[in-house]
Amino acid sequence: MMPANRLLRPLWLWAVTCLVLIGARPAGAACAPESFEGNRYVICRFDLRQDQLRLFSLDAGGEPYGSFSALSAALAGNGQDLVFAMNAGMYDEALKPIGLYIEDGAELHKANRRDGPGNFHLKPNGIFFIDGGQGGVLETEAYLARRIKPAFASQSGPMLVIDGAIHPKFSATGTSLQRRNGVGAPDEHTLIFAISEDWVNFHSFARLFRDHLSCPNALFLDGAISSLHAPELGRSDGFAPLGPVVALVRGP
Repeated sequence: MMPANRLLRPLWLWAVTCLVLIGARPAGAACAPESFEGNRYVICRFDLRQDQLRLFSLDAGGEPYGSFSALSAALAGNGQDLVFAMNAGMYDEALKPIGLYIEDGAELHKANRRDGPGNFHLKPNGIFFIDGGQGGVLETEAYLARRIKPAFASQSGPMLVIDGAIHPKFSATGTSLQRRNGVGAPDEHTLIFAISEDWVNFHSFARLFRDHLSCPNALFLDGAISSLHAPELGRSDGFAPLGPVVALVRGP
């Protein structure tokens, strides 16, 4: 029979190896596959005190970037790496925001409070914002009432979760199924972005944020064009032209 100390040694080495591998994810890695209620998602979590997220819309020539590849190339010219990106709000045919859009403290489009057709106008809609180490998601009227002046903000709609309640116009048996992406805020220092791998309805997507990700407020970003750039997953979607993009950049 093998001595006890010799038997335990391989187990101890295996445990240490596993811990090393778990802690050895690439710098900037924030996204991972997760499942909820039988549907597959990619979830990307950011602590704004460590991860300096920002928004991008127009390039140096005043034209929309339009794709992750174009944004990545522009950043590479400055010695920077695009380590995460996701489409970040609805836009018009010229790929420009249709709602509030703030970049580097400058308001490039005012808040849109009009009624109309489509998901954006399925009120209440909302705004997600970033200001240094803090950020959040708020219903549009609540955001405007607080007179927030963040460094970055983007308006989209509809809200998925409002103060812990699922949007009142969503139905658990809704038949409108799409790939969807959105953003939620579990606290004032954290933003969580999610993109579905399966086609889900609004109610199911809202439950993901409320019940699985513990976000009292969450905002729908888009449907059919939902796109993710996550190099640690070997993924950089490029199947549709994009408007505003939220991104994490590394470098000088």
